[in-house]
Amino acid sequence: MLPERHVRLGVNIDHVATIRNARGSMYPDPVEAAILAQNEGADGITAHLREDRRHIRDEDIDGLIAALNIPLNFEMAATDEMQKIALKHKPHAVCLVPEKREERTTEGGLDVLKEENKLREFIKPLNDSGCRVSLFIAAVPAQVEAAKRVGAAVVELHTGAYCDYYYEQNQSKCETEFENLKNMCGYANSIGLEVHAGHGLTYETVSPIAAFPELKELNIGHFLISDAVFNGLGNSIKKMKKLIGEARAS
Repeated sequence: MLPERHVRLGVNIDHVATIRNARGSMYPDPVEAAILAQNEGADGITAHLREDRRHIRDEDIDGLIAALNIPLNFEMAATDEMQKIALKHKPHAVCLVPEKREERTTEGGLDVLKEENKLREFIKPLNDSGCRVSLFIAAVPAQVEAAKRVGAAVVELHTGAYCDYYYEQNQSKCETEFENLKNMCGYANSIGLEVHAGHGLTYETVSPIAAFPELKELNIGHFLISDAVFNGLGNSIKKMKKLIGEARAS
């Protein structure tokens, strides 16, 4: 796979639904947010339908499928229920993530190595239906290799630790995590996997990651929705895309 100059921005609209659900109201509507993001230049929309439906709901997925003209990246756990929903809707992409009820947000990457046999069987019908399957993993060689073996087309590298260390001002650990991400981006690409990245990225942390020549997509949500409170979602998306474009151009 050759390096590309353009890095796609997938906008995760989960936390628009979080705000809605805090009051049990009908607003703000995550589907409306997705349409706005689409109109403002997002290259895709990401939505995570959790087992406990804490933010995105089933009807949101129905609405997104009907409304969007750009790809939907459907994040989900590897459960029978979620597989059935994905096979019903056949979104452009399915990203498998680990999921625990007690976690505040996704805490780490999927342990593909541990669940290799299960994931191989789980992924096959999704591939057969035409969905591109992505696995959300830590930047570890064994996990990248296992993702390739189980039939994933894409790996999404977990950037959360890198971002946390950056804001903790732990320069040594931040640099180590950054090098891991950089090396695994190149390695995954070299064995035929498309490489995405995401989790915790902000205006301050996105540029070094976006500069990886093999990277094809960044998925960013919580920060964009947070910044949109003050600046508007369209402006937040445009600023993020500008930073990503400048990083790749340099």
